[in-house]
Amino acid sequence: HVQLVESGGGSVQAGGSLRLSCAASRATYGSGRWYCMGWFRQAPGKEREGVAAIDSDTTRYADSVKGRFTISKDNAKNTLYLQMNSLKPEDSAMYYCAAEAGAYCSRFDSDSAYTYWGQGTQVTVS
Repeated sequence: HVQLVESGGGSVQAGGSLRLSCAASRATYGSGRWYCMGWFRQAPGKEREGVAAIDSDTTRYADSVKGRFTISKDNAKNTLYLQMNSLKPEDSAMYYCAAEAGAYCSRFDSDSAYTYWGQGTQVTVS
């Protein structure tokens, strides 16, 4: 099991940047301990959308954020990040961190592929 706690959300003007963090309660890398880690978002009245994911050897992004968002991990701190640049009003949503045991993300943008979820952090772009 792993517990996830997001932080870093807030309000920003269009064109600005934010960095989200997701602190994991245990290591998410290494032999027998790899996790696929992802970021999702959900705007009011919309379905939850996969934004980005990282596993043992690759990163993946939704087309809507490619070139603007960067997912990364600091394994020493057990922390996942989402650097968001050139933010647009349509990026406004609750952002969630998610994790699933395994070295590879099989369906990185499907919320049913993840078992562990954080509580979310709100991002508002105006």
